[in-house]
Amino acid sequence: MAGRDDFSLRRFVVPVFGPSVLFAVGEGAILPVVPLTARDLGGSIAVAAVIVTLIGVGSLLSNIPASIVTARVGERWAIVAAAALCAVGMLTALLAPNLAVLAIAVFLIGSSGAVFNLARQLYLTVMVEPRYRARALSSLGGSMRIGLFIGPFVGAAVMQLTGLGGAYLVGVVALVAAGAIALSMPDPPMPTRSIPVVTTDALAGGTSSAGPRADQPERPSTGSAVTIRSVLRSHARIYATIGVAVIFVSAIRQARQVVIPLWAESLGLDPSATSLVYGISGAVDMLVFYPAGKLMDTRGRLAVAAPSMAVMGVALLLCPLTTTTVPFLLVAMMLGFGNGIGSGLVMTLGADYSPSDGRVQFLGVWRFMADAGSTAGPLVLSAVTDAVSLAAGVSVTGVLGLIAAVLFVILLPRIKPIRA
Repeated sequence: MAGRDDFSLRRFVVPVFGPSVLFAVGEGAILPVVPLTARDLGGSIAVAAVIVTLIGVGSLLSNIPASIVTARVGERWAIVAAAALCAVGMLTALLAPNLAVLAIAVFLIGSSGAVFNLARQLYLTVMVEPRYRARALSSLGGSMRIGLFIGPFVGAAVMQLTGLGGAYLVGVVALVAAGAIALSMPDPPMPTRSIPVVTTDALAGGTSSAGPRADQPERPSTGSAVTIRSVLRSHARIYATIGVAVIFVSAIRQARQVVIPLWAESLGLDPSATSLVYGISGAVDMLVFYPAGKLMDTRGRLAVAAPSMAVMGVALLLCPLTTTTVPFLLVAMMLGFGNGIGSGLVMTLGADYSPSDGRVQFLGVWRFMADAGSTAGPLVLSAVTDAVSLAAGVSVTGVLGLIAAVLFVILLPRIKPIRA
């Protein structure tokens, strides 16, 4: 690990952020065409929608197994294996003769994403000094946003020449390149990994930090095997408090992806105008991730956690009040800003609260909870919309954001990271 004076995120740009961008480019390229592939294979619109959701289901169900795999093979090889597995999934989807094979391929893509995301988060948690942690993990989140933004455009360009299958070819090439670059990642230092000495106020919401100690070896294991069950038992309070807030964060973030196109349609916007609004919102999102990470490192997690959720919650509550394009665009930009300043928040909190002994198991459960929230968010929106109206569904989603903000205000100053 770099010392205090020579630390720089630049050394992670190629080996860590590079594969993250490429992995996201691959996913971004194929996401718009998966439902089209399902339709070409004879599936109905409902079946196509179900197949698309298998990406999220695969990630959700694979987070805990991903922690077991990563614990066994290490972060670098887990990332390489996940990239290879995802490439296989995309090739399978390209060549799928029927809907059943396509469904398996899409589930495989989601599962490999779980392994990839867990391993990269664990890697930066170990390799980066705590006082730079939020910047590193916000940049990691930002790199994925950049890739997901670029991917559909690259896929569309290639499809002009090759047809629908071109998007999958872009994905395969991007994933192979991601795995090849990940091979250059330096292994975390063993057998000593620095243990941070950080004031709890700095992590939870204060403004000062004692700084890391790079000369202290990792605490030895207690001698008993760390299991998912033991981690759940020993960290139940964290999961039941900060973990619940994280579920709300993930729910509102994922619901936002659905709200923008649905409300645009209700306003009568054509697909090109809807895409433009969505793209502008995404551009705002990408512009603010690094300043937000720096703010979390210097002013504490609360300085970003609560405002991020409050801004998104208010934006969603304002959305049903918009009746023309310009106000709707402003609300979409507000959503992008709120989401952008929260880039890396879930990963940073997971890193803060993870123990040195059993970290990978802790993060596996943490990511499972986050993905559960991502799955629940659109379902809540759909259920309320079906029962009442779209405006009511969007408003309920906005309330979830305000609840998350309140939870952070209450919990972050009280629930201290156990390593502090």
